[in-house]
Amino acid sequence: MMISQFFVLSQRGDNIVFRDYRGDVAKGSTEIFFRRVKFWKENEGGDAPPVFNVDGVNYFHVKVAALLFVSTTRINISPSLVLEFLLRIARVIKDYLGLLNEDSLRKNFVLVYELLDEIIDFGYVKTTSTEVLKSYVFNEPIMVDPARLPSLDPASIFAKGDKRVPRTAFTKSVIANEPHGRKREEIFVDVIEKISLTFSSSGNILTSEIDGTIQMKSYLNGNPEIRLVLNDDLNIGRSGKSTIDYSSSSGVGAVILDNCNFHESVHLDSFETDRTLTLTAPDGEFSVMNYRITREFRPPFRISALIEEVGHLKAEVIIKVRADFPTSITTDAIVVEMPLPAYTTRVNFELEPGAVGNTTDFKESSKKIEWGLKKIVGGSEHMLRAKLTFSQEMHGNITKEAGPVSMTFNIPMYNASGLEVKYLQIEKKSSASKIYRWVRYVTNSNSYVARL
Repeated sequence: MMISQFFVLSQRGDNIVFRDYRGDVAKGSTEIFFRRVKFWKENEGGDAPPVFNVDGVNYFHVKVAALLFVSTTRINISPSLVLEFLLRIARVIKDYLGLLNEDSLRKNFVLVYELLDEIIDFGYVKTTSTEVLKSYVFNEPIMVDPARLPSLDPASIFAKGDKRVPRTAFTKSVIANEPHGRKREEIFVDVIEKISLTFSSSGNILTSEIDGTIQMKSYLNGNPEIRLVLNDDLNIGRSGKSTIDYSSSSGVGAVILDNCNFHESVHLDSFETDRTLTLTAPDGEFSVMNYRITREFRPPFRISALIEEVGHLKAEVIIKVRADFPTSITTDAIVVEMPLPAYTTRVNFELEPGAVGNTTDFKESSKKIEWGLKKIVGGSEHMLRAKLTFSQEMHGNITKEAGPVSMTFNIPMYNASGLEVKYLQIEKKSSASKIYRWVRYVTNSNSYVARL
């Protein structure tokens, strides 16, 4: 793979990092790129695609923590390969800086450029391994206080209201020591699941899917052997779908994965018999295991929606949300959206009596209603009623011009599949230092939709 340029822009379009490797793309490419992205958002009503071409130059970009990571090239190369490369660069920089945002990049530009010089040579990628780079990178990071800035990192959801999970879970550099030269030995394992689910108007499940990953971030001295033990009743693959042939795993278990793949450092010698993953964790953050589930599962939320005419130039929308997870779990920052007919002029909202922390808004430019729920407790049910006023009479079925209802959420300490890390064992030759282990779960929405 060969790229011509790499740069990082802020969400305002400021050029934070820039490297030109081959000199075959104009220097003004950063401005051309940002103008095109901004034009897309203002005129097309959505975000620019991750890959597009302007005057013979291919632009590839990903958005991470409100920063745009971009590369350019004039040759025809695999888009997925370049996008994966950009994500890996973002992860490596985060490993070294501890916290990835505009402030940390600006304060550590010397370290960032040193990393880029080791990662890319004349446009060719040499390595994106945090562990390999530690042998060649010698600058110390300048740490940024995360308390001064709202965290944009997905891992920040683990730190809210949970004193058991320290801030270092997502703000610690792989090369910076603690004050007085001490280094706290820690290991973090996150089971993260993204749900894609479609409901009918009555609330029945039409399609369901889980994309999951077991992420690990290690701060252990000496790279000891780690044993990760999963559910005994975990089964992988049905009808030959598994990436690896686990033909003996044919029993009916509580957790059935369609397929999975593992990091290259994982040894599967005993996985078949006792579901144990053995590995020597490299420095930095990496995915131990990725998996996919398409069988039916209990969704964390059930949403249903109804829209009907109630008079001349008027209609009414009723949206219901029920939290089908345990009452001991609370989630926040839930957003429900629904597109309305293009001729909608006014919306009046009615919330349930006693509703606290709810927000409602009618986005007139995009003809969309937005319902925000500050907090939902497991087992609770919530309802929104919206009265619509139109500028013209409806023609045909109104459900064809409105919806579907979509929902975004994050649920800490919950996973829909039932996959669990039962044991996290670390083989240490010496017990002189204490090792802190953190296992965390989170479920969030990838595509959570209810049809009308």
